[in-house]
Amino acid sequence: MLPRWILLALIVAPLELGSVSAHAATVQIVMDKLVFAPLETQAKVGDTIEWINKDILAHTATATGGDWNVVIAPNKTEKLVLQKAGSVDYYCKYHPNMKGRIVIAP
Repeated sequence: MLPRWILLALIVAPLELGSVSAHAATVQIVMDKLVFAPLETQAKVGDTIEWINKDILAHTATATGGDWNVVIAPNKTEKLVLQKAGSVDYYCKYHPNMKGRIVIAP
């Protein structure tokens, strides 16, 4: 039989660890009328960006540094999980006037 203090530690320690929230968020960016909205988005590493294309044209969300390129068909949704912190400017390869920024916290 284990000593009482070890049993207590086994019960209390998981409860304390369970109070830490590690849930990632889903952040939506909409493409409508050849514009990304919002123009600047705040997110964290591990969050998912949900790209929603409401236009009748295909778009991309292409990081200027080459970290990612997401192709979004007309009236479709695509997802991207953010892998690293920093400020990322992005644009649409098909419509270069469409630009946005994601500020990614660690």
